[in-house]
Amino acid sequence: MPLRFGLFGTGPWATATHAPAIVAHPDAELVGVWGRDPAKAAALAGETGSRAYAEIDALLADVDAVAVALPPDVQAGIAERAAEAGKHLLLDKPLALSVDAADRVVAAADEAGVASVVFFTARFDDKVTAALREIIATGGWEGSRMAHLSSIFQPGNPYGASPWRRTEGGLWDVGPHALSQVLPVLGPVAEVSAIEGPRATTNLLLRHTSGAVSTVTVTVDAPPAAVLRDITFFGEHGVASVPRGEGDVRAVFATAIDLLIAEIGGASHDVGVHFGRDVVAVLAAAERSREDGRVAKL
Repeated sequence: MPLRFGLFGTGPWATATHAPAIVAHPDAELVGVWGRDPAKAAALAGETGSRAYAEIDALLADVDAVAVALPPDVQAGIAERAAEAGKHLLLDKPLALSVDAADRVVAAADEAGVASVVFFTARFDDKVTAALREIIATGGWEGSRMAHLSSIFQPGNPYGASPWRRTEGGLWDVGPHALSQVLPVLGPVAEVSAIEGPRATTNLLLRHTSGAVSTVTVTVDAPPAAVLRDITFFGEHGVASVPRGEGDVRAVFATAIDLLIAEIGGASHDVGVHFGRDVVAVLAAAERSREDGRVAKL
């Protein structure tokens, strides 16, 4: 039987990625859609041959799993509610906007014993995951530098109208993408220093518990000519870079569905809500450091 999904969200990410990927997946079924705008939920349900739901609990009652494409502060509450109802979780990044909210999702998922995947996009791309596996196997890395500079406030970019992205900026929007590739290689973070630069650019200096030190620079308001995604590790064996992904987000979302189904069947992975919570903790520490000018310890 296919895994029955309820989709929460009706924005551009839900309509362009989540919904079509679920519909096309041979082992998944899109049962219904819930959104904060009932008209948009009805439209998306009509496009996908599913049903629009007016009540969250009614949709939860009819599905095995949820896919969430909502602002992180909204997502956290729905994810906690879904886990308490025994539904598996396919969530977006960041998991939440506070450590407390992330902890509640983790506690609910652990208590219910549900499977969970957090969709850090690049972590599901074959080129990226192959490179990270090789880098991790090599070992001996003493640090890294990472730049993720996006430019979403240009005409025609659907994500530039997102209120939460305008409020929280690159730290919370693209920062999770950066950390999802740095943490598996260099390990947990012990302390963070953060400085804000032009165009709401956040510059992070991370000291890992392993002793390695990494730098991360993120923004969603870069000049169009300065858009950049670059990650390089350095250590006793030299230098290694992680390639950019292929850019087919529907395909990588399908891989995330595969991983969730595999976990339900007993497999394990490292991109569930516990990892999502660890990323939120680093982002929250960076926010504290940026605001008070001090090193923030985790």
